Amino acid sequence: MGFGRRKWLLGTGATLAAPFVMPAHSWAQATKAAPGARRLVLGQSVPLTGNASEIGLAFAAGAKLYIDSWNARPANATLRIELRQMDDGYEPATAAANAQKLLAEGADVLFGFVGTASAEAAAAVAQKQDAPFFAPFAASDGLRDAAHANVFHVRPSMADEAFKMVRHCNTLGQTRIAVVADDDAMGRGGLAAVNQAIAELKLPPLVGTAFVPPGSDKVDAAVAALMKVQPQAIIQASLFNTTAAFIRKIRKAGYGGAFLNFSVVGIDPLFTALGKEINGVVVSQVVPSPRRAAIPIVKEYLAAVDETDLVPSYESLEGFIAAKALAESARRAGRSADRAALVKAMGSVTDYDVGGFRLNLRAGVRDVSRPIDLVTITADGRVIR
Repeated sequence: MGFGRRKWLLGTGATLAAPFVMPAHSWAQATKAAPGARRLVLGQSVPLTGNASEIGLAFAAGAKLYIDSWNARPANATLRIELRQMDDGYEPATAAANAQKLLAEGADVLFGFVGTASAEAAAAVAQKQDAPFFAPFAASDGLRDAAHANVFHVRPSMADEAFKMVRHCNTLGQTRIAVVADDDAMGRGGLAAVNQAIAELKLPPLVGTAFVPPGSDKVDAAVAALMKVQPQAIIQASLFNTTAAFIRKIRKAGYGGAFLNFSVVGIDPLFTALGKEINGVVVSQVVPSPRRAAIPIVKEYLAAVDETDLVPSYESLEGFIAAKALAESARRAGRSADRAALVKAMGSVTDYDVGGFRLNLRAGVRDVSRPIDLVTITADGRVIR
């Protein structure tokens, strides 16, 4: 089926799970290295169940899609990459335990952990064991400072996304801004990023802030609090399920202002949750649209997708890009498979063209050169840049 006839928005999590997510017991049957070839083992823990499973499944599937395509190429026969994936249910303690297990069982790199608190917990494990921690999805900006020299980011910081959203509001004359955030590490990180952007742009302080239980539709208190202050725009730092419940209820209460969201919301599952009610919602995006086949990395991704049952999505494209950046780092490390060589190679990837899209893995908390799109979703699911 060609991409033009394919439903590009994320379908159900079950669509992704079966063909792409490798259960722990199948690790021994992973890609076999040719005699004399170097083997690199990546350990990944993501929410395959729980609140963020739709995001975790898509991101993990995209990563595995690239690794499979890498291993299938004869030109890469001297470096075989094995991806071991585990479920953490979006629980930080489980993510940390999985990180311990993956490293104990031979992982060279901890790769692609999903969730702010989960990334922080696993990064602490990686730091204690001098292991690289590569391409976390939705990591805290605190993992971007000099104290975390073993952490490498493919996506921009929350500060970069917040700056883009707040500046957009200011351009439209929307200076009465409020924030609604999940009451967890990700939500608090998003709130801090928005406050930082407001200070940098010398705008009036937030007119209101409300926290909501993560993964819950219990948003009535937040709706009531923000309706009282009547913001012109609400920036949301929450996952898709809570975000959808909040948008639906505050609109029902009469709110007619703007909604802006961090990329971690999960644009495709948000559409599934909101349907036509997504109309007009703005979402920050840190990778190109999976529909833009004119961009080389997207063309490469779609060609790989066409050999599978995977539904193209922003989240799986980000996983694909993250895995390609990891493979490039491993290539630069040369014949050495030790962690010190990998860390040094990762640190050299500061202006890498992954295919019409440039990456800087060694960026600090702010990197204003990173491409971030603010896209608006229409009622029929179209994305307008």
